[in-house]
Amino acid sequence: MTAPASAQTLPASTPVEPDRQAPGFYRYKVGDLMVTAVTDGVAHRPVEGLVRNAEPGEVQGALDSAFLPRETITIPFTTLVIDRGGKLTLIDTGNGDSGAPTSGQWMANFRAAGFDPAAVETVIISHFHGDHINGLRLKDGTAVFPGAEVLVPEAEWAFWMDDAKMAAAPEGMKGAFQNVRRVFGPIAKEVKRFAPESEVVPNVTAVAAYGHTPGHMAFVISAGNGQLMALSDTTNHPALFVRNPDWQAVFDIDGEMARQTRRRLLDMVASERLQVAFYHAPFPATGHIARDGNGFAFVPVAWSPII
Repeated sequence: MTAPASAQTLPASTPVEPDRQAPGFYRYKVGDLMVTAVTDGVAHRPVEGLVRNAEPGEVQGALDSAFLPRETITIPFTTLVIDRGGKLTLIDTGNGDSGAPTSGQWMANFRAAGFDPAAVETVIISHFHGDHINGLRLKDGTAVFPGAEVLVPEAEWAFWMDDAKMAAAPEGMKGAFQNVRRVFGPIAKEVKRFAPESEVVPNVTAVAAYGHTPGHMAFVISAGNGQLMALSDTTNHPALFVRNPDWQAVFDIDGEMARQTRRRLLDMVASERLQVAFYHAPFPATGHIARDGNGFAFVPVAWSPII
């Protein structure tokens, strides 16, 4: 006698590492373009010293309101893959093999999403902090996307590739200058620079978002009636810096300019009801911005099983 279908033994599933989540990618449409968010994992850092211009009690209050721990904050990393008719464009590349032990998951997640690094046609970089560029080149010097065109902000290149600025930089920043040379030095002659307000590739326009770094860029992705603003590092974790846009993160090179940029762009996307994508919001790091008192609120998208 055949057992009912509900009682039949199902095939054993592939064992899963007990300390790992399922592959981290999420697809959504911008007009007729397919966008895939790919997570590179997270880093954990002490809350102390994260915000330059707020009292510890204020920061702890914001964390309490968001149900986050007071001592350590989890900072996610989320890149975007834009499929333009089979031509793949990346916006930023993650940590590569140079980040925290809880990061470095980008390539596994990228492949799990069905992508091949050999199919990447263009890589657009928002700015030169290591968690955005180290995925271009591994520690041993291997180029991860050797066939891709690499596009960077012209003001960012001018700052980080300037030997005089590196010599004059505070000791804590010299490593960042050296890392930029490690990543871009072997391909310096091939790297292309773009200006703000220019169309970097079809459907992707650069938006000046200076302050976090001297050439930091956000991007508007447009297709048909669809628009998405990729805010890059205009804010760090939204629970702190969207709610409190005047707070300055320790990562911002020019804190006051970053504050002005943050208010300007958050106000713009709230007014225009644009969908946004963050680099450091909880995955899948996309949603909308609503005004909330003197600040703003991040309203995540509702996860959908259908694209």
